[in-house]
Amino acid sequence: MNFFDKLLMAIEQQNSLLYVALEPDPDSHIFDNGNCGGIEGDRHDIIEQWQEWLQFVIRETAALVCAYKLSLGFYLGLGIPGLKLLEKTLKLIPDHIPIILDAKHSDFNSSTVFARFIFKDLQVDACTLTPYAGLDQVAPFLVYPDKAVFILCATANPSASIIQEYPQFDKPLYLELVNASQTWGTHEQLGLEVGMVPDMLAKIRQAAPERLILLQGDVAEENDLTDIEDLTSILSAGLSLNGEGLLLPIPPKLLEQENLKKGVKQLRDQINEERYRVIQGNPTCDLWLPDVCFLRHQPHRDLILQLYDIGCITFGDHVQASGEIFPYYIDLRRIISTPQIFHQIVGAYGEILETLTFDRIAGIPYGSLPTATGLSLRLQRPMIFPRKEVKTYGAGRLIEGHFQPGETIVVVDDILITGNSVMKGAEKLKSAGLKVYDIVVLIDHERGVKERLKENDYNAHAVLKLSEIAETLYESNRITEKQFNLF
Repeated sequence: MNFFDKLLMAIEQQNSLLYVALEPDPDSHIFDNGNCGGIEGDRHDIIEQWQEWLQFVIRETAALVCAYKLSLGFYLGLGIPGLKLLEKTLKLIPDHIPIILDAKHSDFNSSTVFARFIFKDLQVDACTLTPYAGLDQVAPFLVYPDKAVFILCATANPSASIIQEYPQFDKPLYLELVNASQTWGTHEQLGLEVGMVPDMLAKIRQAAPERLILLQGDVAEENDLTDIEDLTSILSAGLSLNGEGLLLPIPPKLLEQENLKKGVKQLRDQINEERYRVIQGNPTCDLWLPDVCFLRHQPHRDLILQLYDIGCITFGDHVQASGEIFPYYIDLRRIISTPQIFHQIVGAYGEILETLTFDRIAGIPYGSLPTATGLSLRLQRPMIFPRKEVKTYGAGRLIEGHFQPGETIVVVDDILITGNSVMKGAEKLKSAGLKVYDIVVLIDHERGVKERLKENDYNAHAVLKLSEIAETLYESNRITEKQFNLF
């Protein structure tokens, strides 16, 4: 999985734009115990104490952040013990959360070997670069397609303005750098590192509307993310049109609190609240946002409401493929035109597929082919599909794509009503010598279809149940009691 997809999944799972900078402050009171406080104490004791603190921070924040950032210069400053501490810290971070190495690498001659070291040996997901040597310096990092770089284009350090805003305020050097760097790599591989200055951040966002921005911790401490006004200014300036594209640092003072988890959760929730408020005030934004409050947790609540709001669920008599007439219709083909929802749906499928054992993914034509393609890209697993009808010309293949007899295939479909179409597709695959044990769908109609599939030696898995959809729509006042009773 590449850095960008890994980050998006972490943002969705944690519902957070926050990252943690794992950089112990030697002058912090939490390390001042009289024995090894500050950098003057015994180095072994200091590093041991820092390691305990880093373990604590990771443990307390792992469910609340979307990334971790480690400053290479800090660990290098501790010598060989510092590099060992870096390696130990990297191993403590959960695999599903991306790691950004804040290296600020700027040497052209060592770019190739350094890129190999951090991406192959340290296995970090992204790094920061100082790009004044140009594309030639950045290119060695971009040859790793599943990794990413953040170009340092502007900082909040006051004295940096002499250089950053040269030659004139309305055409500063940092914007020229932003414009140039956008031709170096895709938005999935190349982001921007920016200081916490709202005016500067707004100009960069306008110049690079699709780029991911890594917001630095505020050097001047003039902006405080725990302050509502400062937070609103930063979000208004830096968020992309879809309400994302911005990684926010947890303030260092918050990391020193005794109840760290509680403080980070409050900040995360405050950011989300202000984030939604900022987006709702933007008339050009197509981001879907929930407008109801539920008293009980429903893991796919927002997804269900989105499906309804974009017209995937409608009422009126509709003839199904089986010939049966339903008083409602579920049309999932609309999701491919709404990237935000499609991305969530692929992610929900992916959570199920990651628990299964298989060699290839097969989509059932035609409705589930986009989903199967998205899953193939996300999980980096090959895809095939059985044709709905065999061509009478060309190769006349029954199954499209490369495969080997004896391989295990997981079948992906959109909705289970009778199970006929998905079983036909599975039988075509089996006729070619493939094994099919699992079938994964978005919606299960709950009419005994899972049991029927089980009788035919298939295990059915569904993201959503029809009853779950009906209950959520009714509780949110999207449908009436009469409509609820139609399901």
